[in-house]
Amino acid sequence: METIVAVAQVIIAVSVIFVWVVRLPNVEREFKEYALSDVVRNLVGATKISASALLLAGLWYEGLVFPAAAVMTFFMVCAQYFHFKVRHPMVKYVPSFVLLLLSLYVAYASRSAVA
Repeated sequence: METIVAVAQVIIAVSVIFVWVVRLPNVEREFKEYALSDVVRNLVGATKISASALLLAGLWYEGLVFPAAAVMTFFMVCAQYFHFKVRHPMVKYVPSFVLLLLSLYVAYASRSAVA
């Protein structure tokens, strides 16, 4: 089971970093659609990239995993809300929904490492 959690951590981290670095123009366009400021976008991006780095570091330091996964879960719930708010087609919900489920799984599986 630990291997599955580690794979989920890597999938979440790599996906988020890819979206926020390689596909940044798409992110910028979406945040404009959501009527959110550049400052909010930059704070969200910095926090998500930081949480991704913590998920990767959590492969060696388990205590980092739960807080990073909890933060990522929060942001994926927010992503679902904003997709709904602007009435995106369902296909736009899928990536953040999958990452939401993976983040919930990682947070649940790592909850005991916090203590």
